[in-house]
Amino acid sequence: MSLVSSLFLKLAWSLQGFARRREGISAVEFALLAPVMITIYLGSVELGEGLSIQFKTTLAARTVADLASQYITISSVTMSNILSAASTVVAPYNSANMAVTVSEIGIDASGIAKITWSCSLHGTPHSTGTTISLPSSFSSIKSVSLIWGEVTYPYLPQMGYVLTGTINVYESVFFYPRGSSSVALSSCP
Repeated sequence: MSLVSSLFLKLAWSLQGFARRREGISAVEFALLAPVMITIYLGSVELGEGLSIQFKTTLAARTVADLASQYITISSVTMSNILSAASTVVAPYNSANMAVTVSEIGIDASGIAKITWSCSLHGTPHSTGTTISLPSSFSSIKSVSLIWGEVTYPYLPQMGYVLTGTINVYESVFFYPRGSSSVALSSCP
């Protein structure tokens, strides 16, 4: 037997022995699956955080519209408190850059909706008299006023910020005034 054939024979026995051994299979499988499992875990944490922010943003828009709809006349101090209530609702999340806007929309007899008044915290209020489009579910409503609460939360994902950047979560809610047909505003804070 030549030297080359004995080397091939030894190599074949070594490979057969290697193929029969099972001790390292679990470690190799874990090494292959670990990145996938970690990515799924971190993604689910990030998704949960994003859904929580969206829920809190919806709740904040609902809160400011609900509070404003309960008044007949809103003073500057009261409006400041209403706009600040959104920060309390989104706690423990940072509300420093969150834009909160409360507006009254007057809908005339022909169904044209215009801004009656608007106040905002960390945002730009709507211009008085501006015609706006309402959702189709409000198409049959005429000769009424609506309170419109809007919140925009700039959500910066903790782990996916490189891929997505800042995501502006926007929610808006409409309420009917409760104490009268419209709500008067003395001035914005």
